[in-house]
Amino acid sequence: MPVTARLSTLFYERLGEQVAGELVEWFNQVDQTYRSDLRDLNELNFARFDAKLEQRVAEVHARIDTGLAHLDAKMERRFAEQMRWLFAGWVTIILAMVSMWGSLFARMR
Repeated sequence: MPVTARLSTLFYERLGEQVAGELVEWFNQVDQTYRSDLRDLNELNFARFDAKLEQRVAEVHARIDTGLAHLDAKMERRFAEQMRWLFAGWVTIILAMVSMWGSLFARMR
């Protein structure tokens, strides 16, 4: 929304209507140029910001993926270790039960 510059009536009287009008026209052109330049600069800065934001989001995403892959591998190792211990425990319990039943049957004979 351009703002039209208007000078005081004294300024118009001293310089004349035509010169003061040209000066007002020039002020408005300068204002429009600055606004256009500012808009272009803002768009450029936003494009840079957007590119940096996308890059950082991609970096964070990659770090999360790496961390999740590491966590997954660690959990699989722990699960395998836990399964070995559980298997060893169950084998021990079954052997103890078989041994107890064997001695129990041996006493019954």
